[in-house]
Formats: sequence, C-alpha cells, structure tokens
Amino acid sequence: MCARDLLCLVLSAVLISPAYAADADSILGWTVPDWLNVHAQNTDIVQTTPSFPAQYSGPHSLNDAGETKETVSVDLLVGAKLWSGGELHVDALMWQGFGLSRTTGALAFPNGEAFKAGTTTPDVMFSRLFVRHTIGFGGEQEDVPDGPLTLAGKQDISRLTLTVGRMSFLDVFDHNTYAGDPRSQFMNWGLMANLTWDYGQDSIGYSLGATAELNQPDWTLRYGFFEMPAYINAGNVGSGNGGEDQFLTYPPRGSFAPIDKSYAMAGEFEQRYSFNSHPGAVRLLAWLDEASRDSYYAATTILQSEGPSADLSSAQGYRHSYGLGLNSEQEITRDVGVFSRLGWNNGKAQALEFSDANWSASLGVSIKGDGWRRPDDTIGVGGVVSGLSSAFRKYLTAGGLGIELGDGTLNYGPEKALETYYSVQLSKGIQTTLDYQFISNPGANRARGPVNIFGLRFHYEL
Repeated sequence: MCARDLLCLVLSAVLISPAYAADADSILGWTVPDWLNVHAQNTDIVQTTPSFPAQYSGPHSLNDAGETKETVSVDLLVGAKLWSGGELHVDALMWQGFGLSRTTGALAFPNGEAFKAGTTTPDVMFSRLFVRHTIGFGGEQEDVPDGPLTLAGKQDISRLTLTVGRMSFLDVFDHNTYAGDPRSQFMNWGLMANLTWDYGQDSIGYSLGATAELNQPDWTLRYGFFEMPAYINAGNVGSGNGGEDQFLTYPPRGSFAPIDKSYAMAGEFEQRYSFNSHPGAVRLLAWLDEASRDSYYAATTILQSEGPSADLSSAQGYRHSYGLGLNSEQEITRDVGVFSRLGWNNGKAQALEFSDANWSASLGVSIKGDGWRRPDDTIGVGGVVSGLSSAFRKYLTAGGLGIELGDGTLNYGPEKALETYYSVQLSKGIQTTLDYQFISNPGANRARGPVNIFGLRFHYEL
C-alpha cells in the first residue's frame, strides 16, 4: 500500500466516524471557534454501460463493448475569518478513479465527478485557496448560512464582494438551485453547467483567478478573470494543468502560460424575481477566452492532405473564442422547480478546457419528496441537446481529435441526453442516488449508440 492509499483510507475513516459526523461545531471533542468553520464531503460514483451498436470507433470514442468505472472524491474544507469582511478558504481535495472511456466519447458526459486527470491511486491537491473580502454599503442585512465556502453571519444585501486565489469559475458563476452540483443533484455535465462555456480550469476544474460581485436586493452583476492552462484537457492525461499545479498538486504537474495571451474572462447578470410568491431567477452569461489553440479550418486542411497522424503545430496560434449563455430557474410549488440552460460559442477554434459542444440546450424538473412523506428525497428529470459548428464537424470528419470527441470520422447528428435520478437521504448528511442516463448519437455521431448508462452514487457531507 502506497502513502496516498493510506491517506485515502485515513481521511475516509475520519469523515465517516461518529465523533466527527455528530456536529460540525465539535470535531473529535474539539470545539470549533466562531471565527473558523470545518466541512468535509465524500462522493463515490459507479457507472456501467452495456454494449451498444457502433459502426466504427476512434481514439476518443465511448467503449461500445460496455464497461464499468468508478470515481471517488474526498474534500476537507476550512474557512477562517481574517478581518472584518475578510475570509480565507482552503479546500484539500483527494480524488481517484476514471470516467467511462477515460472521460471521452460524449459531449454531455455522464459523470461530473469524472475529472480529466483520472488516477488509479489517489492524487491530492489544494483545489481552492482563496481570500474573499466583502464591502458592505449599509442598509438592510441578510443572514449568511454556514457552508463549505461561507462563514455564518450577517452581511449587507447591498455589497461588493472581491475574491482572489485558486478556485473554480463555477464557485461564483452559472449557479442554479436545481442543477449545479454533480455530487448531490444531476451528474451529467450538460445539466450541471453551461456545456458550451470553455471556462478557465485545470484538468480537475480549478484555476487561479479573481472575481467581483456587485449585489443588490433583486440583481447581481459578476465579473471574473482566470488563467487558462497552456495545453488541452484531452484524453484524460492531465496535461491541461496550470502553473500553480506544480506546487498545489501531488504528484506535481503543469506549467504557466503567458497571462496576457492565455486567459478566460466572463461577465454575468442575474435578475431575481417572484412569480405568484414563488422565487425565480434569470442569468445572462457572456465570456471571452484567449489561448494557444488550433484553428479548425487550418487543422482540417492539414488533416485532409496528410491524414490523421499529421503534425498540426502549424495550425496552432493564440486565438479568441467567445459565447453566450442563458440560465433560468423557477419554483412552481414549494416542492417542484424547473430549470433551463442555453449556450452557444463561435466554434471556429479548438476548445481546451471543458467540453467540445458549440451549442446546447437543457431543460429539467426537480421534485422534493414531501408528497410521499420523504421531504429530503429528490427526483430529478432533465434533458440536454447539444451539437457542433460546421468548422468542428469538418475537423472531426477529417480525423481530428477534440477534448472529448474523435471517432475517426463523423456522421453528424446532434447529441441527445436524458438523465433521471432518485436521491434518498439515509440520515443527516448521507445520501444515496440511483441514476439512469440515455444518450442518443453519443459524440454527435449517428453511427454510434444509443447508450444506456446506469449509475449509483453515495454522498456524505458535514
């Protein structure tokens, strides 16, 4: 047993021990002071696919013979008050396992915990290490609940919040009450986030950045600027890591790209409202990235001339990509909520960090279990339709590879994914979830599928 295996066993044992789980304010007999909080989580997911029809397969295809894969993540999160309005948050993450077919073969990939740097033995990192400062403008206040990334207290509703450090874009942007956390809600990528947003992240989902949020009673305006890693997050090899991963990840990896030429920025406007006394929200997202990437047009020309093994370095250069997203949610009754996301990007240059999708639309419903006397249980049903730009389709047809896609050629058809789950709360902080997903035209390829995916998830949080 290596040191990382031993660390995994020790942390898992601590997380599920009664002394630790009893009360987040008291850990192994130690009372947590008011200026500090400690949280933890463990998520285990197993997914299996039976064999499915496929006329051909390529380097980035889902395995048509069928397979079973598992992922495990453990987080220990600590937050501390530094000064009035100032907070420090640290997240120590340990992960192990692989997504189906090493996280390739589908645009709306079925496991949001399947990082692009899968590992047989546990790897560890500081996934979050940031400072947050909140400037209140006075007036009415609201309660802030204790949470993994928040300290309990009160703050002005009218405020400016500045955050700097290592984190995820999704910690601040693209939130949705019903679909945003693959550890407790929908697991599919297309339901947990905007599938077309190639947001700055390393191969686990985090990066160096800074955000600013201006909050008012009914609306919020956000802006973020993040590092883009130097290399593509493809093939589950973990190559797309930022320079800070050399110091914050074990085993160390990654390299810095020039920040003036390799960055991701985004702005989001959120409007909150009430309809028949039921809350709702609409969020408009816009983003702009620059990074070293292939032009689909130039790369396709080379592939058509020289074949799939051609050197594409001459097609690479610093290029921009941009896009728009719309995220909405509406409570229908106290126990029923609906949500939707729409996304589009210009699709002319290689995606690097998240997904190969150039357009997508999702719609779903979340139902709490009050009607059958299980108020902490949840049923979710959601669907995603996603597709590719003309330039990307030609690139794949010529034998090119993307982050997730690359069947060797392409018989194009939009990918359609459906997910339904039932989450059961076994006791406070402990959930188990049965999950089923169906994907038609996986990888936007009519020559493959459909695919049935059966999943089981265990989630514990403190």
